[in-house]
Amino acid sequence: MALVTPLSAEHDLETKELAEFFNETLGFCPNSVLTMQRRPAISKAFINLNKAVMANEGRVTSALKRMIAWVSSNSTGCRYCQAHAIRAAERYGAEQEQLDNIWDYRTHPAFSEAERAALDFSLAASQVPNAVNAEIKERLYNHWNEGEIVEMLGVISLFGYLNRWNDSMGTTMETGAIESGNQFLGKHGFEVGKHDGSQY
Repeated sequence: MALVTPLSAEHDLETKELAEFFNETLGFCPNSVLTMQRRPAISKAFINLNKAVMANEGRVTSALKRMIAWVSSNSTGCRYCQAHAIRAAERYGAEQEQLDNIWDYRTHPAFSEAERAALDFSLAASQVPNAVNAEIKERLYNHWNEGEIVEMLGVISLFGYLNRWNDSMGTTMETGAIESGNQFLGKHGFEVGKHDGSQY
């Protein structure tokens, strides 16, 4: 069971309406949102931030944003967010070869140099201490404009929040997220871990 029990989707109707966004991205409302709605101002602000961060403003595709989220979540160890990010990447049309080889993005030919620069940025920005440096900046500017870099860091920062939230809460992972985690991450030892609902 999670640290804090998720509430029914009917608890706050404004949150419920905003959370329809997740039916497209994941196919279900995440338990994290159902927990946040204990303070509806938090759930509503989170959903609106999520929608703004994930909006397509340029060449940073929905699939790439979700792969950026996966790299960020992988670096922090949040299994809940890893499974959600890889599921959303699939739902937003990431190439099968990329999904199957996300762990090897640095060397696998399914990833372009621009994608590698974005994913390396995600890894460096998610580390503590932060590892973004002049080389990362130069590689980003070789492929992306400043607005696109802002979009990427928006995803990384959003998932920084989610990684802390879900790992601290031990948020119970939903069936669909477990299936995606097993399918795309299982060969590298993906486990539900504390998100199986029995941690606390």
